[in-house]
Amino acid sequence: MSTDNTSLKLEKVMQDAEDFLPILGTDFVELYVGNAKQAAYYYQHAWGFQPVAYSGLETGRKDSVSYVLQQGKIRIVLTSPLQPEGDINAHINKHGDGVKMVALWVDDARKSYEETTKRGAKSYVAPYEMEDEHGKAVISGIHTYGETIHLFVERKDYEGPFLPGYKTYATKAQAEDTGLKYIDHMVGNVGWNEMNKWVEFYGKVMGFAQMVSFDDKDISTDYTALMSKVMSNGNGRIKFPINEPAKGKKKSQIEEYIDFYNGAGVQHIALATDNIIETVTQLRDRGVEFLYVPDTYYDTLLDRVGEIDEDLEPLKELGVLVDRDDEGYLLQIFTKPVLDRPTMFFEIIQRKGAQSFGKGNFKALFEAIEREQDLRGTLQ
Repeated sequence: MSTDNTSLKLEKVMQDAEDFLPILGTDFVELYVGNAKQAAYYYQHAWGFQPVAYSGLETGRKDSVSYVLQQGKIRIVLTSPLQPEGDINAHINKHGDGVKMVALWVDDARKSYEETTKRGAKSYVAPYEMEDEHGKAVISGIHTYGETIHLFVERKDYEGPFLPGYKTYATKAQAEDTGLKYIDHMVGNVGWNEMNKWVEFYGKVMGFAQMVSFDDKDISTDYTALMSKVMSNGNGRIKFPINEPAKGKKKSQIEEYIDFYNGAGVQHIALATDNIIETVTQLRDRGVEFLYVPDTYYDTLLDRVGEIDEDLEPLKELGVLVDRDDEGYLLQIFTKPVLDRPTMFFEIIQRKGAQSFGKGNFKALFEAIEREQDLRGTLQ
């Protein structure tokens, strides 16, 4: 078994990936939102995330406020402005609520910055130290597609609740977790003919390798189409599918996203679970809305994917999709957009051996999305 260059010596599953940027995993995802306090309540009580840390006026921060929540290995940061001007307001005005930072956990934030910028990455922030009574952390960052940022977070010498400048945050109202474990993958939508540019970026600048690609013949319906390539780091902990629109009879979900987000950005975050039936049942009962697929999808499901461990009826009742590849099968379901604009959504995924992304479900998924687009008046 070959291993990567991280301190954890993780198995290298993508042999074509280079090892100049060892990544241990996703550190956190930060969303800029209009009301962080209310967003934190939503993610706690609808999704089962637990409050971890807080930064704001009470910690000496005057321009913005952030709430940190965690479930399993998934850490989200929700940030809102406290003043009428500034970059956070500009981001929200342009994009609505959405992902600003995709932070990557690394052994060495300085070396990560040096290796990526010398290969052509545009600097967001040069390496700097943050320190408090719990230790120190090192942060650096580069730009990726749209206005999205990759931060490199080195925290081996830090033992606080999140990062320096944050204090422990808890609420009396408790919500049980919903069984979400880690981020499986994170999908970026980019503009017309930009997919290969960003595939090249992740390959050249970050050392990722291409796992798989889908063209408009793979991902299309009678009306809409897109193309996608999946990039992964060497140990497979970071997987970034990149989507671009393809020509169809009507406006695709990617075009709709670009129109309402006003540019490229993170389209959806796939969250892994060990029991998709239990997780989705809890999420649905707490008010999370999922895309609907017709009952007819299940008529030929077992003919297409073969035997599975789960009973068909609860999958059908919840609308869970199933697909199989050479290594096993997977179960997946997609939420409706979780924001006011038809932009970002979540995927819940359970892998039973399969390492693919549900190619066999693309048509059913896209038709479900098109039904929602039609209701919004954007399927034109």
